[in-house]
Amino acid sequence: MPEDLSTALAEVRGLLLDPSLTRAVAAGRRKGELPSVVRAELRPVALKAGRRLQIVTNDGARPHTRNVAPGPEADAAIDALLAEPFGNWHVESAGSTVQLRVTKKGDAQVHRQSGPATATTQTHDRVREHLLDPGDPLWDVIGGSAAKRRQVDAFLRALAATLPIEGLPTPLRVVDLGCGNAYLTFAAYRYLTAVRGLDVEMTGVDVRADQRDRNTRLANQLGYAGRLRFVAGTILDAPVEPAPDLVLALHACDTATDEALHRAVGWGAEWILAAPCCHHDIAAQLRQKPAPGAYQLITAQGILRERFADVLTDSLRAALLRSRGYRVDVTEFIDSAHTPRNLLLRARRTGQPGPTTEYDELVTAWQVTPRLAELLDPR
Repeated sequence: MPEDLSTALAEVRGLLLDPSLTRAVAAGRRKGELPSVVRAELRPVALKAGRRLQIVTNDGARPHTRNVAPGPEADAAIDALLAEPFGNWHVESAGSTVQLRVTKKGDAQVHRQSGPATATTQTHDRVREHLLDPGDPLWDVIGGSAAKRRQVDAFLRALAATLPIEGLPTPLRVVDLGCGNAYLTFAAYRYLTAVRGLDVEMTGVDVRADQRDRNTRLANQLGYAGRLRFVAGTILDAPVEPAPDLVLALHACDTATDEALHRAVGWGAEWILAAPCCHHDIAAQLRQKPAPGAYQLITAQGILRERFADVLTDSLRAALLRSRGYRVDVTEFIDSAHTPRNLLLRARRTGQPGPTTEYDELVTAWQVTPRLAELLDPR
């Protein structure tokens, strides 16, 4: 049943200012009217300065983010948004979900759901499924297939679980090594700045100059110039100054992952997240050397040897990182149905080098020399 619009908007205002707010979106337009922005999204964020209400608006060209303090500043910002002729409001809080649609006659049609939104609420499902909203205007600019977006979002979840809530450097310096089309680079920058509210300086590295130029154009289009930059060069030699706090590498192929890990260790990066892709180097060495004892059963068949090479390579990489003072977890960052290259090496610098006895025994038994070992200890 239609309701009075001003009364319904007053209800929305109360929800937007309530501390239990989790997320709100305003979009669409009323008949014969045009808002100054095409979309607005609100969510609470925890910053060093305290709790803030983050407001992300899009004017059709690029997103704009601001964090407003509770009280008069938030009141004024919300009143300005409610005065815009949006056609739809969707507001989620810990205790309810309210959806408001403005009819052609200027009335309000309101759907209210008590309690937390359930799995049958499609909008809420999307919020829970994606760390970076699939409707975020970023994706309209950078593109990317649905599969790539799923991989990037899963990687962001691992990143979110890795970085502490407080105590991060300001600015947080990040590098994405072997960034390619930079889907992860852009999404990570967007997540860290817009969702986490962090001060970030980020660099994407790729060997191809044309990729650098393309990604730089997109960064300028998004309004990220000066904070997000791209350089052309190899992972080992590309200029990155000052040294980063966080190093990312998504599907750097074969020994490119070793180069990324080596560079991260050399920088003394506090956090490393690397999802390897392909393991040809160790697999080739296994073909050339006899397996120890009964393990010939593993390496005699090509497909088994290739899969074992994956496991052996990443086990040795983790051991080498531990020996250089990192705590390392090896996890799946996305279901294998989405990509068979779903392993993630997640490292946090402790400064306490671990023992190398088991590593030494393993490389001796299998007669292999990991590329990362050659890079860390050149002879």
